[in-house]
Amino acid sequence: MQTLQTTFRIEELGKKDTLLEVVSDKYCRTILESIMYKPKSIMEITVEAKIPISTVYRRIQTLHDNNLVATSGTITEDGKKLFLYKSKVKGIQCNFNNGQVEVELTLNK
Repeated sequence: MQTLQTTFRIEELGKKDTLLEVVSDKYCRTILESIMYKPKSIMEITVEAKIPISTVYRRIQTLHDNNLVATSGTITEDGKKLFLYKSKVKGIQCNFNNGQVEVELTLNK
């Protein structure tokens, strides 16, 4: 049985440039890969990816600002906030043809 993958083409030039800049960052790519299939906390991402916690916080904010991660959260019994992050994208494809840049996102269900 095949699963249908939903793709989304980015048309706005500024958005294309921003997405390409984000995915050119090795930390952003590592974080997206880490949270592709299971939501994780900042601490889980830090430990798994071996990225400094301050860097994970900054990159998660960048990914969130560009609508590439979903955030869910709860408040624990002792009153602490616990946020989990999951990638909204499964893949990003870029084509450069005759001076035109095409960017397509494969959405993560």
